[in-house]
Amino acid sequence: MLQLRHFSFDLAFEYPFTIAKGTKTHQPTLVVGLGMGRLAGFGEAPAISYYHVTVDSMIAALEEKRGVIERYALIDPQRFWHFLHHLLPGQNFLIAALDIAGWDLFAQLRRVPLYQLLGLQWKAPLCDYTLGLDTADKMVEKLKTHPWPLYKIKMRSPEDIDLIRTLRQHTDAPFRVDANEAFSFDDAKALIPELHALNVTMIEQPLNKTEWDSMKELKAISNIPLFADESCVEEEDVAKCVDAFHGINIKLTKCGGITPALRMIEQARKLNLKVMVGSMNESTIGSAAIAHLLPLIDETDADGPLLLKEDVAEGLQYENGIIKVSGAPGLGIRFRGKKFEKQ
Repeated sequence: MLQLRHFSFDLAFEYPFTIAKGTKTHQPTLVVGLGMGRLAGFGEAPAISYYHVTVDSMIAALEEKRGVIERYALIDPQRFWHFLHHLLPGQNFLIAALDIAGWDLFAQLRRVPLYQLLGLQWKAPLCDYTLGLDTADKMVEKLKTHPWPLYKIKMRSPEDIDLIRTLRQHTDAPFRVDANEAFSFDDAKALIPELHALNVTMIEQPLNKTEWDSMKELKAISNIPLFADESCVEEEDVAKCVDAFHGINIKLTKCGGITPALRMIEQARKLNLKVMVGSMNESTIGSAAIAHLLPLIDETDADGPLLLKEDVAEGLQYENGIIKVSGAPGLGIRFRGKKFEKQ
């Protein structure tokens, strides 16, 4: 029988985090624990306002189904996900936290790191460091405070190209740009040549997620790889992206956890789409779940612990863009229960 616990946090960012969809100073997040004997697996689901998900709503759904979840016999994490998918319809964020905790616990029971349980050999593409929108001086200050071999820069309007120009004066590191649906087709078409000249190596979600025809046209003329984010949430979205994007950004929280992410990666490979696994400002718990998938992917955006002023776990290392897992069984993290536990 599983022992279910949950913990809610409001984790402060090092800097106010601004994207095209707004600004926040803290990241609300739910941590779920699944215990069996002396072992416990943990998963995480950050609450994102523009997806209309709150920590309180996830806790309410979790408590409603507590008894059913605790009676579940965890003999296969993928079957556990299917059980959760039917038990909690439409609750992808919460399902993701439980799915990650299930994989963590199961790998601990097998006494191997998660990536080994998945049959993977360790390798890790470079992870970026995200610069949220701010004044030019503040963004330069962040860049200098956090020297990194690869940066992701948020944009919310064509005028933000001036920020890219300014930042380029202070580093030779490649840039990724994330527009979060902020551009029109004409804006994106005009910006791409200059962004390419500024060594921008990827653009995430330049247009609104509904503008499929315009994205197809943009892909045909872009010399920068275009990656879907808001346009690719669940498994059914992968095939839609083939003609409109060069790659997809999979978010564990949005798709429902590790189990569907593995299927999305497999499907993307068959369709010759590049694969990125991205951050939603998770702490070390959610970021470790991303990290164990790194041998399967092309691009990494798992910098949540670097952006947060406080964390709830330890076990990941970031060294000049390279993420290292601890090698301990499961996710290889240690939840800082004594300092942070709340029930």
